[in-house]
Order: sequence, then C-alpha cells, then structure tokens
Amino acid sequence: MHNIYEQGLDKTPANHVPLTPLSFIERTAAIYPDRLAVVHGAVRRTWGETYERTCRLAGALAARGIGKGDTVSIIASNIPEMFEAHFGVPMTGAVLNTVNTRLDAEAIAFILNHAEAKVVLVDPEFSEVVQRAVRIAGRKMLVVDIEDASFEFGERVGQMTYDELLAEAPDGYDWKLPADEWDAISLNYTSGTTGDPKGVVYHHRGAHLNALSNILTWGMPQHPVYLWTLPMFHCNGWCFPWTIAAAAGICVCLRSVRAEPIYELIRQEKVTHFCGAPIVLNMLANAPDELKQGISHTVKVMTAGAAPPAAVIGKMEAMGIEVTHVYGLTETYGPSVVCAWQDKWDGLDGDEKARLKARQGVKNAVLDGLMVAHPGTMEALPADGKSIGEIFMRGNNVMKGYLKNPSATGKAFDGGWFASGDLGVMHPDGYVEIKDRSKDIIISGGENISSIEVEDVLYKHPAVMEAAVVAKPDEKWGETPCAFVELKKGMDLPEAELIAFCRANMAHFKAPKAIIYGPLPKTSTGKIQKFLLRQQARDLEPAG
Repeated sequence: MHNIYEQGLDKTPANHVPLTPLSFIERTAAIYPDRLAVVHGAVRRTWGETYERTCRLAGALAARGIGKGDTVSIIASNIPEMFEAHFGVPMTGAVLNTVNTRLDAEAIAFILNHAEAKVVLVDPEFSEVVQRAVRIAGRKMLVVDIEDASFEFGERVGQMTYDELLAEAPDGYDWKLPADEWDAISLNYTSGTTGDPKGVVYHHRGAHLNALSNILTWGMPQHPVYLWTLPMFHCNGWCFPWTIAAAAGICVCLRSVRAEPIYELIRQEKVTHFCGAPIVLNMLANAPDELKQGISHTVKVMTAGAAPPAAVIGKMEAMGIEVTHVYGLTETYGPSVVCAWQDKWDGLDGDEKARLKARQGVKNAVLDGLMVAHPGTMEALPADGKSIGEIFMRGNNVMKGYLKNPSATGKAFDGGWFASGDLGVMHPDGYVEIKDRSKDIIISGGENISSIEVEDVLYKHPAVMEAAVVAKPDEKWGETPCAFVELKKGMDLPEAELIAFCRANMAHFKAPKAIIYGPLPKTSTGKIQKFLLRQQARDLEPAG
C-alpha cells in the first residue's frame, strides 16, 4: 500500500532550499539597505554597504581560486572585517577559520597547517605573531593585512591589504547557496589544554538554526544594538554574526574588553544586548560606580563559559542588567542550552532568583536531545537533582565532527549522543545543572565535591573578586579542595578567615583546606585556566 503523502511530492527548487545563514544578510540588505549595520569608531556602515563589501570579499577570493572546501583563516579582534568574513568567505563555498588571538606562534602555525589554510587575513594587532606563525608553518599562503584605525602600530606582513583585495573583485559577483546544507561553513579549534587542539567543523544548517535560536532564546526584537564583548573567534561569536544579520541589528565593534569602553559604548550607542563569560560580568559588576552612570535603557546580557556564580548574577541584576544564562561547547555552536525563565519565579527574592539562574537549564529551540546519563551504559539518571552523570546532547546544532580525527569524532558520538565531558544533575523540573567538568570534580575521602559549589560560596564573601577551586593531592583524603583567590583592590583577608567563612556556609569537608592569593590565569574568552592551577596545586607541599 502506498503512502499517499509520498506520491509525486518531491523536493524541488520551489519547496526545498538548503538552510544557510548567508541568506540572512542578503535579505536584510535588500529590506533595510540604509539601516546602520556596523559601528567601529568613526566607521559607520549600513547593511547595504556591508553586504556589498562581503560580496566583494567573496568575489575577490573566488577570482584567486578559492572555492568549496578551501580554508580561509582570520586572526582579528572584533572589527568590521571579522564580521564581513563570516559571510564573504562561505559565500565562495570556502570554510572560515577564526583563530584565537591569544595563541602563540607555534599553536597558530599548527592550526594553519592542520586546516590547510590558503589565505590568512591579519589584524595589525597580531601581525608580529602571525608573521612568525606563517614562517613556522612553512607553507604557501596569501597573507592579507587588515588596516584598522583602532590599532595603528602593527607592521605590514602580507602581500596586500584587505581593501586592495576587495578592489580586485569583479563587479556583480553572484554567490550561490551551498548545494548541500551539510557543507562545512566554519572551522573552530578547541583550546587544546592537553595535546593538540581539535578542529571542530560546523555546517550551514547548524549555523542557520542556532543563529535563529539565539533570537528566540533571548526574546530578541528586530534591530537590536549588539556590543561585541564576546570574541568572534570563539564558536563564531556563538553564531551572533549571523544572528545580528537575521535580526537586522547593529554590530558595535570593540577591540579590547575593558569596563570603561564597554560602559561608554552602552551609553553612547544605546546598546541593548551583549554576551560574555562570567569573568566579564564580574569585571563590570565591580567597576567603579562613576563608569555605570547615565544608563537608563534596558540592557540584556547572555553569559556562558564557566558556570556563573549566583553572586555575580545577583550583582548584575541589581544594576538593572537582565542576565540570561546559557550553556554549550565549541562542539555545539556555542549556546545550545538555556536557563529558560519561568513566571512563577518572579516573586522570589534576589538570592533565590540568582541561584535558579545559575543552573544551565533546558535545551534551546533547535537542540533535539539533552540528558544526564551514565557514560558507560548511556542510561539516563533520575531527575532528582542529586544523581551525577555526564551531560549528553544531540541535534542539528552539534558539529559535523573533528577535522582529520575520526577516532575523536567516533568517541564523542559513541552511543548516538554527543558526550560533553561535563558532569551534572537533572533537577525534577527538567533543568540541568553542571556540577563540574569530569576532570575538575574533587574526590575527597570517597566523597565527590563540586568545585563550582565551593566557588559559589567564595564569591559570596565581599572581599573576593575572583575564585577558582581545584583538587590538591592529600595523603589522608586523596584530594582536598584548594582555592585560588584574587581579592578586590585594597582588600586584605587572612587565609584562616576565608576558610572559616566557607565552613560556616557549607559542609565542613567541602571547604578549601588551602587558599592561594593572586591573579588567576585566563583564556582569551575569560575562562580561568584550571589546568594551570591544578599543576600549581600539585606542586604545593603535600598535606597530611
């Protein structure tokens, strides 16, 4: 018996088009050509101008033989050219590789070689390290200098400038949609704290869907004013270059993430939305009061990275900045889980609201599956808020896989789910909460201690600016919590006093046994580098 719904009802160009975020900028430029799209110092470009530049970038690259499957790398801060590359590069069928600007020359050289980059676009701020990286890589690449007025000290290291490249474009370059939405659109490298970094491959379909999901997740209206506090090199800025194009918003560029320019731009450009790691929120919450004056409009911030301490969320909301907490990984196009707010929580006090917002939450609109399960059996654990297992996801916003690494890809997808490597619990209301990275959980005398739980308590102390907790080897207990703490300026706090504070606010066995004061090492996206702290803790005199 035939299915009546399958008879002669085929995919045709009329009813099936590959999903791609490139369609967003074409639509917005056609409808709102004169609306402001990009702000960067004295540079103010419309959507019509920005689209024309992205098409010229695509045309110039195509004229130089760049096409499907080729890699174009860019090493740049959040400047207009970085935004343009998110459209111009994939318009040729090529893959955009945004490189972490904090990496050393050896790491960049590894990426350029592993990605087989044919073109490298270089922000002048990073010209020196890129010059060394290209030399180390030892392969032929077209190096293109981006000239930018916000950084005038970089040397020319390329064969031509970005504007000279655009000038090569033939008139009326007619870019095409990808033949298959499964085609790669971008390549992002993980941090590589152990071994070489892995190349995470995104496809057009996932980028399209997660970009739209950002709008739903945030309840984002048309024409948002978005401040680029989050690096565009990090998971393609959580897909927000494509999101802002879809919403016909304004990209407010920012070279360096400091409190003064952030508050100035929020005031001056009437910024409505920005993203950042909890460390960025903490910096803004603890900035001098005079910087915060004169902001009367509604501002929303999306945070993810390390689990945000409830105290930091509370401080931001007390300033009138509404916090949305999301969670994801490089492998899930950035945010794929959101702490969706419930109206019934509105009447709760500030501390309880902040505690609820600190949970990672539920799947976003395009993630298909989210569970906490036993990593060996893949059996879902009870939703009791206590049973700790690994967090697994699946859906269209999970990567294609790791470039040239079938064994790592197979391991990540074993059992038909993506294994996050994060340990968490599922609450009775269906909200996930991370308890730790699998490598960060502290096992003391057979008891599991969540480093995040200890950090939450440390952040409640008024003298604490930043805190991170790792395992320290202990002869008696196996491991005990060791806290690394940076105090607020001018503050003094004896170790014994802070340990006593922790003991008064949590089970005694969970309180840190040692506290090390000083600045905390961070990645370029503001995450505290716990692997360095674990090494420091191992090097301390053993307790016992």
